Amino acid sequence: MTLDELQLLIKTFVETRQIDTSVSNRMLDVLSEAGELSKEVLKSTDYGKKSFELTQAFVEEFGDVFFSLICLANRVDINIEDMIDQALIKYHKRFLEHQHIGSVEKKK
Repeated sequence: MTLDELQLLIKTFVETRQIDTSVSNRMLDVLSEAGELSKEVLKSTDYGKKSFELTQAFVEEFGDVFFSLICLANRVDINIEDMIDQALIKYHKRFLEHQHIGSVEKKK
């Protein structure tokens, strides 16, 4: 399945169940699901005392985050494949220039 197909599948799922909502609600959902994913990391590592172990709960929460992000992309009419292509170009350029992909503050 391509990202375009996945995006359409989720769009159809949301529309047929009439569960679309505002951009702000979608964003809050993304943040809520990311919090739940973070909680699973904390639980898996015993709050940093041991190495991360992949759990079924982590996989499920990761799926919820991904679903929520796709719903948000659909709500604002972003094509995910195009967005990922743009992000990869940006990160490739940053890595070539700075040997990392993080944002670089401009010197004054």
